[in-house]
Amino acid sequence: MSPPVAPPGWSRWLVPPAALSVHLSIGQAYAWSVFKPPLESALGLSGTQSALPFQLGIVMLGLSAAFGGTLVERNGPRWAMTVALLCFSSGFLLSALGASLEQYWLIVLGYGFVGGIGLGIGYISPVSTLIKWFPDRPGMATGIAIMGFGGGALIASPWSAQMLESFGSGSSGIALAFLVHGLSYAVFMLLGVLLVRVPRNEKPVESGPSVLAGPQVSANQALRTPQFWFLWIVLCMNVTAGIGILEKAAPMITDFFADTSTPVSVTAAAGFVALLSAANMAGRIGWSSTSDLIGRKNIYRVYLGAGALMYALIALFGDSSKPLFVLCALVILSFYGGGFATVPAYLKDLFGTYQVGAIHGRLLTAWSTAGVLGPLIVNWIADRQEEAGRHGASLYGLSFVIMIGLLVVGFVANELVRPVDPRHHVPAPKEAAHGRRQQSESA
Repeated sequence: MSPPVAPPGWSRWLVPPAALSVHLSIGQAYAWSVFKPPLESALGLSGTQSALPFQLGIVMLGLSAAFGGTLVERNGPRWAMTVALLCFSSGFLLSALGASLEQYWLIVLGYGFVGGIGLGIGYISPVSTLIKWFPDRPGMATGIAIMGFGGGALIASPWSAQMLESFGSGSSGIALAFLVHGLSYAVFMLLGVLLVRVPRNEKPVESGPSVLAGPQVSANQALRTPQFWFLWIVLCMNVTAGIGILEKAAPMITDFFADTSTPVSVTAAAGFVALLSAANMAGRIGWSSTSDLIGRKNIYRVYLGAGALMYALIALFGDSSKPLFVLCALVILSFYGGGFATVPAYLKDLFGTYQVGAIHGRLLTAWSTAGVLGPLIVNWIADRQEEAGRHGASLYGLSFVIMIGLLVVGFVANELVRPVDPRHHVPAPKEAAHGRRQQSESA
């Protein structure tokens, strides 16, 4: 499937909606916490066990983005979006079968493994194309698309909760909800497949990137730079801090205020998940656009430094004030989303646009790590605290202290980022031949 080239007069503003149709769909992953309590009740799972499909999905997101990044660059966004559609929707259909048969391993395989591949390929599918359409505002452009991934749960969370209420929260109701998700998202993602285009001046990879201005670094060479690994740490720490709340959002707010005079209902908890999704979405476009004005390093100082402060406020005062808990969580999730939307532009600033999509894919292995680390920290500690007879906010105190420490580590790593040494740049006259060699190595 060759990349579709935009006809003369094609508006670049048609490309972000194509990206949004895919990202809004795969962003359903952030609504997984709505399914956790029903699955735990129907299949007798612990909190750690019910997190497994989500964790595996995030692991596969990073791995498929890393290994598929070069293929996405080579085959173009339409190919990538098609692969994402098939994997993501198939994952839901397998999960529906697993829930119907009460075979949890099928849900893990479908939602986590197969659907996770769709997450990764779909996530990076429009990034390189958007940066090339919007070289003047890369932070804003990637923010618009990646905003959809953050906002997916804004739709999926209440929608899923309503389906579980209508179909029932037993295994058959969960199966039917998964089935509806899979079919609906297939139709919606198809809109992006049909609409996406690449710029007319975009050259195939085989022709070389010599038309690109400024220093350029290949994907393989980027892995040899300290800048890549500092950014890997920055992204991993920021994601771990955000995903720890996001994956367990619904049960967390319920636990925090269970012993107060104003407990949180199931419906209100689902609403909290939707609010977090809105903050995640708003942060992706708002903070990434701000990074075009104040710079990438400065905006990450905000994400990591202020994020640690928000966690400290929740740990100290969150259980005494519901508005404070919600506000701090919303700010943390806005930084979480902003970090995702800003990192492609950060990569573009450091490594150029030559193979920025492939470099971005490799960097997303940090997300895979964080996808295991964040939920594992929060769920494992909460399970152990519950076994020790604790309840309410005390289930999460230690987790929040750990998150503060991780954000400090990320802050230090961001301070160590410097411009890439020229020895790592691809010399302009030799870029075409080098590009072909890089492809053959990655194939």
